Amino acid sequence: MTVKSRLLELLEQHKGETLSGERIAEELACTRAAVWKAVKSLREEGYTIEAGPNKGYMLARDSNRLSVEGMRLYLSDSQVSVKIYEQLNSTNQAAKKAAFSGEAGHGSFVVALEQTAGRGRRGRSFYSPKEAGLYLSVVLEPEETLKESLLITTAAATAVYKAVQKVCGISLDIKWVNDLYRNGKKVCGILTEAVTDFESGDIEFAIVGIGLNLYLKQEELPPELVKVAGGVYDTRQEAERTDRNRLAAEIVNALLEETKELKLSREYVENNMVPGREIEISDGRKTRMARALSICEDGRLLVEEADGTQNRLSYGEVSLRVKDL
Repeated sequence: MTVKSRLLELLEQHKGETLSGERIAEELACTRAAVWKAVKSLREEGYTIEAGPNKGYMLARDSNRLSVEGMRLYLSDSQVSVKIYEQLNSTNQAAKKAAFSGEAGHGSFVVALEQTAGRGRRGRSFYSPKEAGLYLSVVLEPEETLKESLLITTAAATAVYKAVQKVCGISLDIKWVNDLYRNGKKVCGILTEAVTDFESGDIEFAIVGIGLNLYLKQEELPPELVKVAGGVYDTRQEAERTDRNRLAAEIVNALLEETKELKLSREYVENNMVPGREIEISDGRKTRMARALSICEDGRLLVEEADGTQNRLSYGEVSLRVKDL
């Protein structure tokens, strides 16, 4: 690790606490001149590091700039590969490339401050403006087959629900199969992509892409999203006070915990907004109305069709929109 990286790790560990230049130099086994050079570089990157004569250096307590060092403080497995980019076309594409090359194993993840071509389900785009949210993709190596892949998505939704509740103190609504809502607006989308062995059907690895909006400035939204997209917070000030390093790490921690044994979680069922509602189902060519009854143990949605028959839906077959969201 470089002096700059080690310094940031030390400052993150003592966020809000002033450390003398002498103490920092001793802990990093470097000169005070090297410390100052690293501080200057971090400031140029946007970190708020306060200093004063004979006082030392302090990373502001309200600093929430994403950093590998900041996230590692909260990760259950601090040794996994973590990459942060200012801008990417898609975190899923970057994570998939890293997984194929062997650079990223189970639990590794990629984070971007902005996505220029964020992807949703069925080829849709995912609006990902700079630093308005968390955009990350996690590499998983589950010992499962493609048949169980739907439960990876439900596990991801549960992980986001738990992490937001833990870090932000806010309970979101889950919409079958892969979205989370607050106050009737979508704040999180999840895209799961699996690479499988063609003969056995076993999943070689899966990429779980998560786009979580913390705050969206409504007047800057594309017209088609004004009525449907929202953020976890109502104001920018609330979002800026959130420790995004901790939130990202807790999402990954919860996802790894939820996928140790793939099964439908209690939180996913109890906080799901779909069962009991009239719904509209689309297969891309036509739509039909039905009533959602319950979520099956394998993650599929049990619905009652207009003619009274029952059917089990999976996200691989249809898209689902809850009426009047």
